[in-house]
Amino acid sequence: MNDFINDKVLPKVMRFTDSKIITALKNGMIYTIPFIIIGSVFLILSSLPIVSWSNWMNSTGLVPYFNQATNFSFNLMAIIAVTGIAYEWARNEGIAALPAGITGLISFLVVLQPTTPITNPAGKVLVKNVRHLTGFIDTSWLAGKGMIAAIIIGLVTGWIYSWFVKNNITIKLPEQVPANVANSFVALIPAAALVTFWMLVYMAFDHFGHTSMLAWIYNVIQTPLQGITDSFGGALIVPILISFLWFFGVHGSSIVSGIMTAILLSNGTDNAKLFASGNLSLSHGGHIFTQALLDQFGTVTGAGITIGLVVYMLWFAKSEQIKSLGKLEIAPALFNINEPILFGVPLVLNPVMAIPFILTPTLSMGLTYLAIKIGLLPLFNGVYVPWTTPPIFSGFLVGGWRTALWQALMLAMTFFTYLPFIRKYDNQLYKEEQDNLAEEEAAQASK
Repeated sequence: MNDFINDKVLPKVMRFTDSKIITALKNGMIYTIPFIIIGSVFLILSSLPIVSWSNWMNSTGLVPYFNQATNFSFNLMAIIAVTGIAYEWARNEGIAALPAGITGLISFLVVLQPTTPITNPAGKVLVKNVRHLTGFIDTSWLAGKGMIAAIIIGLVTGWIYSWFVKNNITIKLPEQVPANVANSFVALIPAAALVTFWMLVYMAFDHFGHTSMLAWIYNVIQTPLQGITDSFGGALIVPILISFLWFFGVHGSSIVSGIMTAILLSNGTDNAKLFASGNLSLSHGGHIFTQALLDQFGTVTGAGITIGLVVYMLWFAKSEQIKSLGKLEIAPALFNINEPILFGVPLVLNPVMAIPFILTPTLSMGLTYLAIKIGLLPLFNGVYVPWTTPPIFSGFLVGGWRTALWQALMLAMTFFTYLPFIRKYDNQLYKEEQDNLAEEEAAQASK
């Protein structure tokens, strides 16, 4: 099976993950993370579920200003993503990337069509037909709702822009012209072609479909994708894939996140808006499977949720190899880093440890999904915390004290899922160490 996986399966997986599309997608989405974190901080501060804090915030009038910071950082991730994806495609092709990224941003705005009625603060509809209204942008499409459209536009724009430049379909200026001026003219023809192309797309959807491209993609592609991933099956398949790939030495977390991040961040953005409005519930369209479920209950303390394994290694192990690794790993594990264990125990290509390595995160995410589904835990509030945030604290930030307590229970569970397997492996290593020690003593005695 090992030969089959390494010879037949993994080469295809690696070709897929190293493809231009996935590379641009993974690298481009990274640009959204700092701004999502910044927006999450202001979201937490403006909506902290502590009565005294909430009263103080409302009395000072700070909430609208904090919401402004959230709206124009956290809630702009679609336009950041489209810019980053087009930029990364061009950069990977070895051409000037910033003009491609800007072209991606403009392309996204070209197809953006206002579709939401304009209301006054009391909720009264002032303008119903806003399709041809100028000077108005429906900002809801700049966040999670527009994410899949942003990915498609970013990839198409990056590809076409790079094709023009690599085939020298550009304006060439004399060498005496400064580089920054020359580069701006290089972008002129591909940018003009792309803006024209996306304008025609906008015209087609507006004339024939009486809708926008973004709305069509959201209804036909993104909503079904969010529904599929936001399911109990999705909560089981994702951690299985991550651990399965890691077992063969492939960075499963990076590969799966590169594919899932856009959908999970979209789910989280929906939850954040509901949380800010006080309507965070399944009945109002809230999502269970967000980035927080994966980060705080699927890969917390590292792929495979190996904190229980570290506890055994540190306090119960008999073999020197396992004890030494436990001392080295305890600090990194608190910040969700476990490569020393993955390659040191090892867990990679270790059939004895394969079952708990795959089972543990699957149990954690599956049980957490069900706990939220039945109302035992609240939905995650959409806050994005850095993946290195220590456990328990991260659980509190994304869901409050009940989520933090549940996260502690899931971490305690990992000790028992790993226990019978690591004990068997530890005894095997201990026996080998004792046999080697006896051989060395016999050799010394014979001298």
